[in-house]
Amino acid sequence: MCSHYQIPARERLKFMPGITALPPEVLQDMWPRKSGVFARRPLGWKPTPGDMGVRPVELVVGRWGLVSAKTTDLSIALKLSTFNARSETARTKHTFAHAWRMGQHCIIPAEAFYEPDWRTGKAVATRFTRADGGVMGVAGLWDVFTGSDGQEIVSYTMLTINADDHPLLNQYHQPGKEKRMIVVLPEASYDAWLDAPPEKSLDFMLAISPELLRAMPVLGT
Repeated sequence: MCSHYQIPARERLKFMPGITALPPEVLQDMWPRKSGVFARRPLGWKPTPGDMGVRPVELVVGRWGLVSAKTTDLSIALKLSTFNARSETARTKHTFAHAWRMGQHCIIPAEAFYEPDWRTGKAVATRFTRADGGVMGVAGLWDVFTGSDGQEIVSYTMLTINADDHPLLNQYHQPGKEKRMIVVLPEASYDAWLDAPPEKSLDFMLAISPELLRAMPVLGT
């Protein structure tokens, strides 16, 4: 599970080909229910058969914590912890099923994400970055809720997988509890993930190699 991450600085938000415009300024230090940034295909865009050029990508500001388009009680939906979605069950959970069935894939740019290290018996915040200093692209889902008054809430969630056997991330979170990790996509998979149909979504739910990450304890915690 990831409940804290850092958005890249504005000049680093063009993290994949196809992004031409940057969104308004947003917070860099991200926590659930705050407004962050995600990348998706522009609404209504369709690929041209045989077109192998750069495909368009738009950066969208949305709430970190998915609010399903099918929500019937907004007051309850806004209180739920929907900032992470278990990839194993997202297609069957009411909060995520619509976005999953519609193939509403997105990529969340992250400079770093944070997890607690409990090996000393006390939670020590640890900052994870790409070992090469690049921007991470996290697999996610997006959705739009429209209220009866026309109010729209654009939102997104990060997809997670089991990390019990991951050589690095299985050392984090509380002892005795299942270890989870976000899905950090290989750059070569970015376009394929954005364009993948729902039935292919699970093919992308793969663990990042531990050597591609750098873990640093946050001093003073």
